[in-house]
Amino acid sequence: MRVAVDVMGGDHRPTAPVAGAVAALASDPELEVLLVGPAETVAAALAEARPAARRASRLRVVPAPEVVEPGESPVDAVRSKRGSSIVVGLDLCRRGEADAFVSAGNTGALTAGSVLLWHRIAGVDRPAMPAVLPTVDGRGLVFLDVGAGTDATPTNLCDFAVMGSLYAERARGIGHPRVALLNVGTEEQKGTGVAKEAFARLQAAPVRFVGHVEGRDLFSDRADVVVTNGFVGNVVLKTIEGLGIGLSQVLGRELRHSGFWTLLGAALAARTLRRVRRRLDYSEVGGVPFLGVRGVCVKCHGSSNAKALANGILSAAAVARGGVVAEIERALGALAPGSAAPARGPSLAGGATEGATAGA
Repeated sequence: MRVAVDVMGGDHRPTAPVAGAVAALASDPELEVLLVGPAETVAAALAEARPAARRASRLRVVPAPEVVEPGESPVDAVRSKRGSSIVVGLDLCRRGEADAFVSAGNTGALTAGSVLLWHRIAGVDRPAMPAVLPTVDGRGLVFLDVGAGTDATPTNLCDFAVMGSLYAERARGIGHPRVALLNVGTEEQKGTGVAKEAFARLQAAPVRFVGHVEGRDLFSDRADVVVTNGFVGNVVLKTIEGLGIGLSQVLGRELRHSGFWTLLGAALAARTLRRVRRRLDYSEVGGVPFLGVRGVCVKCHGSSNAKALANGILSAAAVARGGVVAEIERALGALAPGSAAPARGPSLAGGATEGATAGA
């Protein structure tokens, strides 16, 4: 399994991507990592990371002298900077020299590059980017789209449901994932015209559709996959991130002004608090893939540290090994006009919905 890593992506480049790659190699003995970036920069970061000989043998440097910066026009950057770490990394996958690409860099450039170099999966009008939200049962919720686009038609939402269900099942190990549509109420006739039409389409889609959920249900165990358009999804995601930061700051301020017994109680509960913090930590997931393109491109948070990037690399390997792209192609191919209607069921990869992938 070969994963290309953008050494020049993110706020902590090049140190965090290189250190994350070294850490990922320790977790996966079958993994090979291609470090993509300016040769001298990568060499300096490797010297700092000091990988053991056994890990170093599974590292390869792929020179890419140019860098796509955060504020650049995505399409212009992809077209004009052919030697950038993003374009070179995506091209490695296109040529079959890597199985997946991981970057904490410019999201727009990654989206544009993956579409321009890899193309969309047949039948996909709009790719989607999922996020994994923490839930009370600890399994996590696949929530999409969170920013690959803004608007979405009923057909797009149905595609998101199919892609999100396959990602949850094949890469995250969630059997028979339950899929829901985000809305302002749980009743079938709630919401906009787009939501009502999407509800009807999802009832006939090859997913385990459980109806509508509201925003307050996102952390519950009512669904494993929730779909919405990219505008709403991005606002929800950033609201959650801001709430988490705010609560941490309020808790820290209150503890600093608390008495002895409160501080003692906090010390006794420290282990539990660390477990909760780990469950809410984005770095545990690492990164999420663009769904709907013909390749595995995992986007990590721009502020990702080495731990987050290591988990992003391992996530990319899991998506590639799980055959998520091929399964999406088969499932959406069965939904294309003129195809036989796929059988409904709780799983797209299991025998319960064999009709959904017939002929694969």
